[in-house]
Amino acid sequence: MILAVLVCALVVVLILAGLLVFGVRRRVIQRSGGTFDCSLRWNAPEGGDTSGKGWSYGIARYNGDRVDWFRVFSYAPRPRRGLERATIEVVDRRAPEGEEELALLSDAVVLGCLQEGTRIELAMSEDALTGFLAWLEAAPPGQRVNVA
Repeated sequence: MILAVLVCALVVVLILAGLLVFGVRRRVIQRSGGTFDCSLRWNAPEGGDTSGKGWSYGIARYNGDRVDWFRVFSYAPRPRRGLERATIEVVDRRAPEGEEELALLSDAVVLGCLQEGTRIELAMSEDALTGFLAWLEAAPPGQRVNVA
């Protein structure tokens, strides 16, 4: 009986420690500022697939001429993806459709992009989208920027 209570207490402590690490990691990522909630779909299919598959919820952080993207449900201290300003080409913008509405945050706007031939889709709030497009347009002189 005591062993069962001890095992249950240990499991609860481990779950709480895991949740605490998620919270601390998010605060460390956001500490330097310039972050926004951003879902990402890498290698997105052409033609506006709205099945809702392939989306990962994350946090994006501006870092000079790149945006670092971190998965929310990960313990990794490093970004999962890096998007270079000079290689991002905005293709289209749309509202989530079909099952995507369930997979994304309620106020999300989907931004279709190409990065070095790979189609990616970013889903973010309207405010974050305005900031992201302004960041793309604010490239140093001489850089090619394509914002639809």
